[in-house]
Amino acid sequence: MAKKSSKDRMNNEINAGSMADIAFLLLIFFLVTTTIAEDKGVLVKLPPWSDEPPPPLKLNSRNVYSVLVNSSNQLLVRGEPMPINKLKENTKIFIMNPNKLENMSESPTEALISIKNDRGTSYKTYLEVYNELKAAYNELWDEASQKKFGKNFEDLNKDQREQITSAIPLVISEAEATAFGEEK
Repeated sequence: MAKKSSKDRMNNEINAGSMADIAFLLLIFFLVTTTIAEDKGVLVKLPPWSDEPPPPLKLNSRNVYSVLVNSSNQLLVRGEPMPINKLKENTKIFIMNPNKLENMSESPTEALISIKNDRGTSYKTYLEVYNELKAAYNELWDEASQKKFGKNFEDLNKDQREQITSAIPLVISEAEATAFGEEK
């Protein structure tokens, strides 16, 4: 019997020449079919940029609802401590001033909500405060649209919504955050 040479033996290697092509095709497939979730964040319309300083604004302190959030995530609303769960109802009362009190806004069109945070304020607390203030406006808009049109605010057409939002405009001002721990 003749000796078998190494050439006669079966070759056990796998041809990897097309592996790179397959991996590239899989990569393209997953890139094309995968959807990337977009972070929405807080939707706020910012004013246009201007190099000129804003004109001095003369506000009646009666119409300003100041909300301060310190580094310990505690609220100070118009100089008084307040838990977050009472913020929405107090904001609604301030804006509408149903009892015509001297320390509340003169009218909904004059009301200004001012938020000032500390740099140490947690983002969670900032969002809770912002959501409570926005929810106050949403509830006021719903109440006004029910009274005027007999429908929820979301069900109104564009012109009807503009009537409600012009009667109760959303005015939330955010002041620049203070240094960490400055607001106690």
